[in-house]
Amino acid sequence: MPIRLASSSETRALLLREAGIEFIQESVDFDEEQIVATSPKNFVYQATLGKYEANLKAFGFDDYPLLVADTVVTSQNQILRKAKCVDDARNILMTQSGNITSIITCFIYHAKDRKIVDISQTDYLFDTFDADDLEAYLQSGEWRGKAGACMVEGFCKPYIKEVRGYESTAMGLSVEVLKRFM
Repeated sequence: MPIRLASSSETRALLLREAGIEFIQESVDFDEEQIVATSPKNFVYQATLGKYEANLKAFGFDDYPLLVADTVVTSQNQILRKAKCVDDARNILMTQSGNITSIITCFIYHAKDRKIVDISQTDYLFDTFDADDLEAYLQSGEWRGKAGACMVEGFCKPYIKEVRGYESTAMGLSVEVLKRFM
């Protein structure tokens, strides 16, 4: 039976396809801007819980198991949200350049027989970003809608010096963890 991916993320859909998990994709919006949290793990949990409650109300889990997820990026003790403009993206990315960046993903999977909440973290040690590469990435607009303006599968990939954790977690859904429970 397919699951309902309550997310508009193309990357999360790709991760599920690559993992061989059948799904339908539809979701209702949840405004993360209302969240007040000082800890990145608390923030990502609150965001996921808000999305879960909104999508549970809209779809339930009787027809299809419900899957919601959210991701937060943190570096140098800062929660790095989605950039609002190019200058914001530049500042967010410069915070990560040459530093450890943690990408924390939370998901809630709710089926008739089980409910799973997972918070996973992947840490990246980035080399210093090349200024020309950074400007090209900023001009591409690929950073839009990405937590921390970060694309570990794209722009950031050549700058990765060390990784601790799953790449899927950093991409927005810990499929290795999810598959254990399905």
